[in-house]
Amino acid sequence: MEDLLVDYLPILIFLGVAVAFSLVFVGAAYFIAEQRPDVEKLSAYESGFEAFSDSRSQFDVRFYLVSILFIIFDLEVAFLFPWAVSLGAIGVYGYWSMMVFLAVLTVGFMYEWKKGALEWE
Repeated sequence: MEDLLVDYLPILIFLGVAVAFSLVFVGAAYFIAEQRPDVEKLSAYESGFEAFSDSRSQFDVRFYLVSILFIIFDLEVAFLFPWAVSLGAIGVYGYWSMMVFLAVLTVGFMYEWKKGALEWE
């Protein structure tokens, strides 16, 4: 049992050092940096609604649609890169498996397009 705990000691040391560095850097940034928010810093950036308003206020559902579409197509690219790198090793079965995956995503994209989810009025 003692040998098992000794094997995990480097991981524990690594986690301790990581937590210590994180606390030091975040604390230093908090205490050293000037904390002077102005109108420009507190304004809405990309989301389209105010950052510090009531959390129960209504906002446009199109923000969710755009983010979900981004995640879907970002995920597609995340699968395409390793597939392209290993295409020689996986052969014809891997090729057709990816074609089925891309076909499903294409059908989903066409459905979203037909329903008008990509139109930003």
